[in-house]
Amino acid sequence: MGRSGTRRAVAAPETTPGPRAFGLPVAPTAALAWGLQSAFFNPALALILADRFGASDGQIGLALALYNASGFVCSLVIPVLADRRTDYLSPLLWAGYATLPLAAVLGLSHDLTTAIVALVVLGGPAGVGTSLLFAHLRAVGLPPRSIINTRAVFSFAWVAGPPLATLVASAFGDAAVLACIAVIALLGLGTTWAMRRASSPANAGAAGSGAEAPTTETLLPVALVGVVVAFVALQATNYISTTTMALYVTDTLHLPAVWAGVALAVAAGLEIPALVLAGRLTARYSNLTLVAASCVLGTGYYLALALARGPVELVASQVLNAAFFAIVAGIGLTFFQEIIPAPGLASGLFTNVRRIGAVAAGGIVALAGVLGGYRDVFLVCGALCVLALALVVPIGLLGPRLRRPVAA
Repeated sequence: MGRSGTRRAVAAPETTPGPRAFGLPVAPTAALAWGLQSAFFNPALALILADRFGASDGQIGLALALYNASGFVCSLVIPVLADRRTDYLSPLLWAGYATLPLAAVLGLSHDLTTAIVALVVLGGPAGVGTSLLFAHLRAVGLPPRSIINTRAVFSFAWVAGPPLATLVASAFGDAAVLACIAVIALLGLGTTWAMRRASSPANAGAAGSGAEAPTTETLLPVALVGVVVAFVALQATNYISTTTMALYVTDTLHLPAVWAGVALAVAAGLEIPALVLAGRLTARYSNLTLVAASCVLGTGYYLALALARGPVELVASQVLNAAFFAIVAGIGLTFFQEIIPAPGLASGLFTNVRRIGAVAAGGIVALAGVLGGYRDVFLVCGALCVLALALVVPIGLLGPRLRRPVAA
């Protein structure tokens, strides 16, 4: 699979010169802000609905379904509209602005209907920030390595955010979590204004030095569908292993539940250095080669998980898990940006692939009883990785035959 495919410019420097916000590089700071906002809000939302609004389980389920449906639509529509204007920072600003009244409504209102309306009208657009940020980074020509390093900062935010939100909620209550989200949104707005300033005509020439050339080819629709199906399968397997880990540890391995936390913590801790390493590998290998490697790593991980008999095998297998998901999350993003010439559509579609994978994962987990337990579920996950490999390899082997020039 090599380096054939979309043409790349002469290798860019490791770090692209750019603006600074609050004394910090703006792109990593923006990724940290948007990552923390999501990491604080999403895990705490069900608790907020239950505690502040007295929502029942059914009402919480309805609210989350409507909120996620709004996010699904917005993460496709808003980036596509941004593609038409080639402006990702203006809608990114509005995503930040939408977060502030959303936090205010959830913090000040006690009417559940009002809260649900706010989640649909404001929460959906507010959740598009990450897609728009990575679309902007691609549009200004940052090389894949820089984008993946920025994605590593986003992962760090997701590792640190939920425990921080839990500590804040336990010490000061739900209102304090919402206040933190508003402050984090202001940080995100500050970084966006800094990027707007750097994108002004006076700074455009300097910012573009060493940037990657724009995509000049795109995959044929049939090949693009194959890539999407492959990534839905890969994301579904990751969602399954994360959500079922506790039950697998206690019900199948008959270990204390703490080992599930240890395994997930090891995987999360290794994910960030794995992302950085994946970024370095883009200088030597094509995205397709690395994605194919992730399928092999994923197959090995799920086989190891299915065959595990104790805590040593369980924890050791997380090395494969971290490498697998780092490539799926990091290289997958830049791969979509490579094969889809519109940065907004590429980032938005990649974001929704995980959502679709989560839906598919639910159906697979539901089959646990029929299949005979979680060991068999993980074998299914390994088979899905093989399916993804079978879809990706022909695309790499056929190469230019599945590509066409981008219309001017």
